Amino acid sequence: MRHILFLALLMCAVTMTGQTLQECQSAAERNYPLIRQYALIEKTEALTVSNIQKGWLPQVALAAQYTLQSDVTAFPEQLQTLYGQAGITMEGLKKSQYKIGVELRQTLYDGGSIISRKETARRQAAVDAAGNEVSMYDLKRRVNEMFFSVLLTEQRLKLNADLQRLLEDNEKKLASMLKNSTAAESDWLNVKAERLKAVQQMTELQSQHTALVRMLSIFCGIEIKQLEMPPSDVVSPSGNVMRPELRMFDSQIGLIDSQEKVLDAELRPRLGLFANAYYGYPGYNMFEDMMRRRCSWNAMAGVSLTWKLGALYTRRNDKRKLQVQRETVEVGRSRFLFDNSMQQIMHNEDISRYRRLMADDDDIIRLRVSVRKAAESRLEHGIIDVNSLVTEINNESVARISRAIHEIEMLRAIYELKFTTNN
Repeated sequence: MRHILFLALLMCAVTMTGQTLQECQSAAERNYPLIRQYALIEKTEALTVSNIQKGWLPQVALAAQYTLQSDVTAFPEQLQTLYGQAGITMEGLKKSQYKIGVELRQTLYDGGSIISRKETARRQAAVDAAGNEVSMYDLKRRVNEMFFSVLLTEQRLKLNADLQRLLEDNEKKLASMLKNSTAAESDWLNVKAERLKAVQQMTELQSQHTALVRMLSIFCGIEIKQLEMPPSDVVSPSGNVMRPELRMFDSQIGLIDSQEKVLDAELRPRLGLFANAYYGYPGYNMFEDMMRRRCSWNAMAGVSLTWKLGALYTRRNDKRKLQVQRETVEVGRSRFLFDNSMQQIMHNEDISRYRRLMADDDDIIRLRVSVRKAAESRLEHGIIDVNSLVTEINNESVARISRAIHEIEMLRAIYELKFTTNN
């Protein structure tokens, strides 16, 4: 009774509209933990750009210093003697000196360094997002595998139900013939055993179906009740590749270009304002400090222009490294497109092969049905034994299963081709 109820529910589910492959793929993308990585990449980009932008803010530094010198600035002895005769003491600077102060610097022109670094940060975020998109795109392949595995088990369950009904009809005929003494009991028992064998096969298929549906439901984060057979005319004949890997290669090239701009910015001069103030000894007025030896307030402000030429030492090698990275990315792109074209050829050939097999399957099924019906008629007239009928029933069942497998495998190949090109 349990098996009959399951088959009835399955047959009803087939007539209802179920989840499509695209719906399952979209649900899996929303459910997969890696989807949260996009928000993290955006936050990291915003924080990095914000930190770089703060390079335009005044840079403040606090400092404290204490030194003990072996020698200090002092007046010549003759001058000290002269001042001493006039009653003026000139002790000179102390060998211990100390100060605490603050320094402020404001960038006016940085050679485009901040702009190029912000662009590099955005390009790096684009590379990270593209890499995450590649990982997310692979979910479609995993959903496809489970989706078509579920469809295949459902098709085999339906065919198993047809086989059981066919065996049950012949079992009833043999039971009637047994009452009329026109068939042996062993014939009836043989067909009954084959029906029970089909029931066992259904039990195994039920278990596989339940496990696959549960896995697909957990993976998609939704309850899968029934699936809708996908259409077979979804692949664009153009064969243009629109995979996220290509966008990742483009973003990597963009990152290298922005890094090259950073190198150019390093060679430009910097212009800025500066100001500092400190309290300590000695001050800027050393003559006063040599006479009185006391701490004082001191301040300075001005404009600075710096041009660091040290970047020229490594510029050629840095440029070459970036060129090597650019060529590496292009090699990766070429290899990806080459492998992708090979996969397209394989999938297209698989689709053509399964279409030819399905055309032959239809002819084989028609022939097997005719042979099985003839065997049923010959059994009723006592021309053949029940073993011959069972053989023909199994042959018809195998032909129908082969047709179902070829159909599902063709759909699988079609959607693998769609996954390969993403169009």
